[in-house]
Amino acid sequence: MANVYVAGVGMTAFGRHKDKSAYDLGNEAITGALRDAGAVAADVEAVYYAAATAGSLQGQYSIPGPIAARRAGLAGVPVFTVENACASGSSAFHLAVQAVKAGECDIALALGAEKMNIADKQRMFAAFDSGWDIEAVEQNKATLLALGAGVEPPPGSTSDKPYSIFMEVYAAFCRGHMRRYGTTQRQIAAVAAKNHAHSVHNPLAQFREAVTLDQVLAAPPITYPLTLPMCSAISDGAAAALVCSEAGLKRLGSAGRAVRVLSSVVLTGVEHHPDNHEQGIGYRAAQRAYERAGVGPEDVDVAEVHDATAMGEILNAEALMLVPLGMAGPAAERGEFSLGGRIPINPSGGLESKGHPIGATGLGQIHELVTQLRGEAGARQVEGARIAAHENGGGLIGIEEAVVAVNLFSAN
Repeated sequence: MANVYVAGVGMTAFGRHKDKSAYDLGNEAITGALRDAGAVAADVEAVYYAAATAGSLQGQYSIPGPIAARRAGLAGVPVFTVENACASGSSAFHLAVQAVKAGECDIALALGAEKMNIADKQRMFAAFDSGWDIEAVEQNKATLLALGAGVEPPPGSTSDKPYSIFMEVYAAFCRGHMRRYGTTQRQIAAVAAKNHAHSVHNPLAQFREAVTLDQVLAAPPITYPLTLPMCSAISDGAAAALVCSEAGLKRLGSAGRAVRVLSSVVLTGVEHHPDNHEQGIGYRAAQRAYERAGVGPEDVDVAEVHDATAMGEILNAEALMLVPLGMAGPAAERGEFSLGGRIPINPSGGLESKGHPIGATGLGQIHELVTQLRGEAGARQVEGARIAAHENGGGLIGIEEAVVAVNLFSAN
């Protein structure tokens, strides 16, 4: 198969951008990616634009991708709008990789942008309500919350302030893991504390203040065992990646800093019992990605995984087979996922700290891994990083994510 590379990446700071539109943020990310690759707009032959909330929050349905491309000076090329919940950005990247691999183009741009902070807070939170089958909401809720049965929340461990139903679902995932493997709230808090410590060194992160493990545990509760620092915030931001063939790299003259895409996989879930781990969407996607890349989990030096809550990192580290099933909690508590540890995970700070502008999230993770594999991450650099793993999930169907993307990269 033809080799595919990331020649350039660009990313805005994630956070609240009061005076910028999604298109302003997208332009900033595009400009950064083109500059990083030594490219100009005329070099781009196809655009894949990820946006999950453009319709519900901005009222721009149907063609946000073509609008974003034209505003960025990318008119006249094929443009596709991609919506796949929190995995939208990674799905756009996957499609760009497939286009280059198929020979449809030599240089494709994957871009994700979201403007999620709006004045109408009710509408802002309602944007998350369609991340599952809206014709079976009560069934969805009952099925997912049942996963946490058997672990009762202690008194006073649930917020009296409104929060998304998906926080209850994430808490159910936590409690199910606690019941099955003995995972503790302290271990989940260790993930959050580690990620907040990592984000101190990331100038593009939404939150850059270290939080100790004890501070995480003592923070305001969301719903047991989750506290506020364990959960991602609502974010604005954009990120982009320029994907190239070898011919495209030669044209740009940027081969020296390119990162090779070893494999790119996107899967949807299947019906299975919660105890059947091998049928889990993340495990199946990871297994396929490793097989296609010709590497194994033991070869991975650094990973960025989806952690809308700290529990996500535990579940996804196990799905990527970076630790044995049920062992991610203890590994996190021992510091194995920290910078300087056995397998650093989310050196960017993760979604909890870096931020989570849905359509841009996956590409923001890829931005971090490209930076790591180039050795350009500064104080958060993973020493000697050569192989990187990326996992990004979105939506909910059945007992797990609706879609999961797994990508593997190597230093060129």
